[in-house]
Amino acid sequence: MTRIAVLDYGIGNLRSAQKALEHVGADARLTDDPALVAEADGVVLPGVGNFGRCVEALRSRGLDEVAIDAIDSGRPFLGICVGMQMLYAGSDESPGVAGLGVFERRVRLLPEGVRRPQMQWNVLERTDNAAAEAMFASLDDPAWMYFVHSYAAEPGDEVVATCGYGGDVVAAVARANVWATQFHPEKSGATGLAMLANWVRTVGAHR
Repeated sequence: MTRIAVLDYGIGNLRSAQKALEHVGADARLTDDPALVAEADGVVLPGVGNFGRCVEALRSRGLDEVAIDAIDSGRPFLGICVGMQMLYAGSDESPGVAGLGVFERRVRLLPEGVRRPQMQWNVLERTDNAAAEAMFASLDDPAWMYFVHSYAAEPGDEVVATCGYGGDVVAAVARANVWATQFHPEKSGATGLAMLANWVRTVGAHR
């Protein structure tokens, strides 16, 4: 079975991501052990709640460097919700806290005129490129995913899907071996599980 390390930094319901990955056939382990992460075929960084608290908890366990090492190794890496936001340089939610800097832009507050947080199902608008095709292969089009967030990443060339919420909001990104979603695939029913299965297949192909 494909071995997945789900980074355990003690905040939020991290086990829900683990259980969803197990459901699609992966051997997913919730762990803060750098040795187990180094042995994994793929690595997942989930997250809910406040950006600064999540980053600080990640750093307090030394898992920030573990995450970067996993990405630099070329192994498939998946960020989910605040786990995606932590891959950016920083967030307006916690101005004094630096993110992991995998993507150079920042995370900004959702625009005026919309309810915050966005806590609803929303439809994805996909980009037309190979990364989007890989992430969303076999999914319904349109695909509906479940969102819970008040902040979203600034757009860049890594964007593979947006959703409409007071304008275009970054919903998913991909670059090289890194995929990340603002939505919660583990809370998005069969469609979200299908996306996780696509990622697990990329992990298996990389082994």
